[in-house]
Amino acid sequence: MARVVELSYYPVKGCAGTSATQAPLTPAGLAHDRSFMVVSDEGVYRTQRRDPRLAVIRPAITADGERLTLTAPRTEALHLHVDTTGARRKVDLFGTPYQGIDQGDTAADWLSEVLRARSRLVRVPPEHDRVTDGMTPGTSGYADSCALQVVSRATLELLNRKLTEHGTDSLPMNRFRPNIVIDGWDGHERDGWAGPHAEDRARRIRIGDTELGYAKLAIRCAVTLVEQESGARTGPEPLRTLAGYRRASEGGVAFGAKFAVLRPGTVSVGDEAVVTAWGASEL
Repeated sequence: MARVVELSYYPVKGCAGTSATQAPLTPAGLAHDRSFMVVSDEGVYRTQRRDPRLAVIRPAITADGERLTLTAPRTEALHLHVDTTGARRKVDLFGTPYQGIDQGDTAADWLSEVLRARSRLVRVPPEHDRVTDGMTPGTSGYADSCALQVVSRATLELLNRKLTEHGTDSLPMNRFRPNIVIDGWDGHERDGWAGPHAEDRARRIRIGDTELGYAKLAIRCAVTLVEQESGARTGPEPLRTLAGYRRASEGGVAFGAKFAVLRPGTVSVGDEAVVTAWGASEL
């Protein structure tokens, strides 16, 4: 029986995640996921690809979304009252223009000091109406694309076996920054669809009172090279090993899958993950 074993949301895009045992699932993903973004003075998004020190910033947000706290090593914590009504400013995410609500100079100065580059913090405005692509369209905040990233433990275990065979240390799941981790897709289900990378083939997943629809493969980038506790960029792994068996036809390497939210509700660790429709892998 496949079950949810980890839930994580990332209040500030690119920064550390927050683990949860239960979380509301909205049309845009887990509540508060990527609802804030760090940008340059020009409004261009910051990412661990270029700014790996984002990983050492640990956000905490209240359930009502009204208070945000940011902490980082050797830095006094920042406590913010979240502005949801202020003036909008233009922001750039992968070359696409969106709007953001600037969270003020105090937040900007704090982030600029930690990241050693002029930065500002913006929040998704209430009228944000982004539409994501893929087999099942949906919406999301400032995520790279779709509302949810799903990875199974079997998928990571296969990668770690291959890394070990190459004489490389295994990696923790947080290198891939998933929202939902599922265990139980280990190759023993009678329908024959389970096993490593089963998330590639799951077209509909029912978890608790929610339902997810497959959108596309998760194509991995240099963020997977960043050690998430220290913010240090490491060697060529896991991209080098993934390139040996997970090359995607459109380029890059795939690990995990992106999903849209078909039915909001509540997701909890321990919930059964029931695949109600399977399909062929796009890899």
